Amino acid sequence: MELNFKNITISGGVATGKDTLLKNLKPFLMPLGWKFASGGIILRDYLKEYKHPLASLGDEKIHRLIDERTIKLLKEGHYVINSWLSGFMARNFDDTLRVLLICSNPALKVDRVVNRDKVTIEEAKKMIKEREEDNLKTWKKIYGDFDFFDPKYYHLVIDTYSSGPLETVGKVLDRLGFKNKNNTI
Repeated sequence: MELNFKNITISGGVATGKDTLLKNLKPFLMPLGWKFASGGIILRDYLKEYKHPLASLGDEKIHRLIDERTIKLLKEGHYVINSWLSGFMARNFDDTLRVLLICSNPALKVDRVVNRDKVTIEEAKKMIKEREEDNLKTWKKIYGDFDFFDPKYYHLVIDTYSSGPLETVGKVLDRLGFKNKNNTI
């Protein structure tokens, strides 16, 4: 099957649906030989004791290693890479569909974290604020003063508040040029 892109990156902040989209793309792309990677898992593996680590907990060296791995996988092709900055890192790869997920409803993000991590509402609010602020501060120190989630770096920006999981995967597959012989998602 001829597709419009040879890779996909999935970027976004806390609780925007990155893991859900990655999981939902697997049944469509895995049979075509596509592989799947997550920058968050690499960072969590490195910082073993943290479920959702702050970027500042990893030194610049680990961030650069994750970046190098991301670029290497993109050059190999047929990868879906899920990490906060994968789209920014792939901004010069014309053959990579760069997807940015946002959630315009802060209450929904809190609800997702409460349910996913089994924490209180207050803990979820604190964790979201802490992670997003810490990560952006760390990345600006490492990479420069960029707006990493500026839509100009992405082909597709999807608000997962108004787009459910199936609609979101459908939008990505449509942009990819995926044609399902059963015409269903």
